[in-house]
Amino acid sequence: MTPKELSLKARELVEQGWVLLDVRTPEEFQLGHPEPARNIPVQELPRRVAEVGPPGTRVVVYCQAGGRSAMATQILQAHGITDIFDLKSVSYW
Repeated sequence: MTPKELSLKARELVEQGWVLLDVRTPEEFQLGHPEPARNIPVQELPRRVAEVGPPGTRVVVYCQAGGRSAMATQILQAHGITDIFDLKSVSYW
């Protein structure tokens, strides 16, 4: 998908009620993020996954460039959250 297609799809899913999850550091999050985003840094995600929601929660995840969002996708899947859309970069929002 192109960045434009990723953006449109992510926005559509969030409008449908999917959780928007920012897995960057709190410092990166404070520099700017989409309004509905929740911030849980990827390194904290394994112990904070319950904050995302129960298994079955639908999630749009992103980071700065795509590496951490890919890691977060694996962590979420291991905890039973399988409906995940990886936006990759916040810049695609």
